[in-house]
Amino acid sequence: MHPAPSIILFTVASGAGYGLLFLLGLGAPLGLLPFGPWLGLIGLGLALGLITLGLMSSLLHLGHPERAWRALSQWRSSWLSREGVMALITYVPAGLFGIGWVFLGGPHGIWGAFGLLAAAGAAVTVACTGMIYASLKPIRQWHNPWVVPVYLAFSLMTGVLWLIAVMRMLGQVPPWAGVVAMLALALGWGIKLGYWRAVDAEPARSTAESATGLGDLGRVRLLDPPHTEENYLMREMGFRVARKHAAKLRRLALLIGLGAPFLLTALALGQPGSMGTLAALAAAVLGSVGAAMERWLFFAEATHTVMLYYGRSEA
Repeated sequence: MHPAPSIILFTVASGAGYGLLFLLGLGAPLGLLPFGPWLGLIGLGLALGLITLGLMSSLLHLGHPERAWRALSQWRSSWLSREGVMALITYVPAGLFGIGWVFLGGPHGIWGAFGLLAAAGAAVTVACTGMIYASLKPIRQWHNPWVVPVYLAFSLMTGVLWLIAVMRMLGQVPPWAGVVAMLALALGWGIKLGYWRAVDAEPARSTAESATGLGDLGRVRLLDPPHTEENYLMREMGFRVARKHAAKLRRLALLIGLGAPFLLTALALGQPGSMGTLAALAAAVLGSVGAAMERWLFFAEATHTVMLYYGRSEA
């Protein structure tokens, strides 16, 4: 599949934003985070900004962005529609939670309840995003039980890194933050390694022989191409990354998205002053870059069964 930059930005930015919103919405009402209004203002502002950036970038992938609102009506059957509906709904408790936290005395009482609702909405929205891909049977690398856990774990992972960066800037880092960040990093990339092992070990589900029903007669091959020049399907569905390049990119993504943030987070929590703040910001940035590399591979390594029609032997 062609890794469209707009979709990569959408899934990474909105995932980090929803992860941050989940942690703020859950942690502040339960007394696990500092109650200062600046954390509410900057943290929620960053979360909602990342979410909005991601949702706006997703519109760039549409042929007619002005018609995007019509997709909301298909929530009974479409995970894309459900994601859009949940994204809009989640803005309401998140906004009320922010108003209560910053201007009306803190994340307590009814305002804390709105925070919990925002956290639930964030988790459900990310799950819907994952289900958009996990529900597509023609792409075996996506129609996989690991996909939704990967989306949820990466959202939590990048959200934790950005939360620590914000709290480090404000000088309000609770003692448990480092442990949670390292556990989130290990969880996110551990689940991703499980996903990679699963898709690498799984044989192709469709072949030219199974697609045509002519497998009993022997090997099926394409005599003539269906088109004389490249078309939309070939550009979008026919993108392919070499296995050796994918292996190198996987290792690089682990180094940038796991190794570097892990070390920088430890430095950020043990180093006072501006050095620790810069380390926390660098950890959040590199964690997001690693997530973007992971997401690029998620699309680039996917094979669509429609390409059997264009000469590919298996998918």
